[in-house]
Amino acid sequence: MTGIFKICNKCGYQWETRETFLSDKSLNVIGYQVFFEDLKTGMFLFNHSCNTTIAMEAELFLDLYDGPIYTERKSNASRKCPGRCMNENIMNPCSNECRCAFVSELLEIINQWKEDKSP
Repeated sequence: MTGIFKICNKCGYQWETRETFLSDKSLNVIGYQVFFEDLKTGMFLFNHSCNTTIAMEAELFLDLYDGPIYTERKSNASRKCPGRCMNENIMNPCSNECRCAFVSELLEIINQWKEDKSP
């Protein structure tokens, strides 16, 4: 199937491009499921209006972020770490210079997509 970005597993709705997917008002990004070994393979979670959750690999959205990606992960035990990456539904950006911080920035970009791209 060429020309299809994503198909909803529950209702079968099809999004032809990433842009139509992110612009769809029937979708809401709700968080990120972390995979510390390779953050690109963590999953962004979206709720669709048909009452299902769609999980998509972070790698599909990495090019939307043009900020720094740090190499060191701050310890969750550290007082400097708010632990946002451990809680899949935290949507606020993380201010730490941590290798996980770009994920919260991407969540914000994805969450704002509808407002930024609407006519």
